[in-house]
Amino acid sequence: MKLQEVLDFLVDSLKILIIALLIVVPIRTFLFQPFIVKGSSMEPNYRSGDYLIIDELSYKLKDPQRGEVIVFKYPLNPANKYIKRIIGLPGEKIEISDGVIYITKDEELFKINESLYMSEDDLNKWTNSINIEALILGENEYFVMGDNRNYSSDSRKWGAVPRENITGRMMFRFSPIEVIMKTMSTN
Repeated sequence: MKLQEVLDFLVDSLKILIIALLIVVPIRTFLFQPFIVKGSSMEPNYRSGDYLIIDELSYKLKDPQRGEVIVFKYPLNPANKYIKRIIGLPGEKIEISDGVIYITKDEELFKINESLYMSEDDLNKWTNSINIEALILGENEYFVMGDNRNYSSDSRKWGAVPRENITGRMMFRFSPIEVIMKTMSTN
């Protein structure tokens, strides 16, 4: 190889690297972040070791909604990030009695339908003695809970999550178990 060919190769490689950085860095910094689930608080829907892609843009354009799975800075130590499901929205009153979550919004009391994201078996495993008295959420506060209610440290223990602590919502999940099973089934 001649010196000019080596220089052309290095310049082309440098251009590709710069273009890749100009594309990847802003996307990862402002739009999507990786997150790895640690612990069992979101089982069976999200297991320890699951790799998530977190959408950081949506909540700049719209408010978080009940049932969405979010990643947020833990209110008691913002250096730590948690993953939980939104149960209560700003301005609502939350009560839990015998394992049933009641919401009061605009003076209307209703029981939330969690069967959209949890099976009846999983809901029945929840220890019914976990109760909380009425908690009224502030203007920018959210009540969050883990799906594995018996083994989750969540708003029942440490209170509401301020809106500014929410970093994004779960967009995609990649489970190492699913990847391994797919690899084994194709061999």
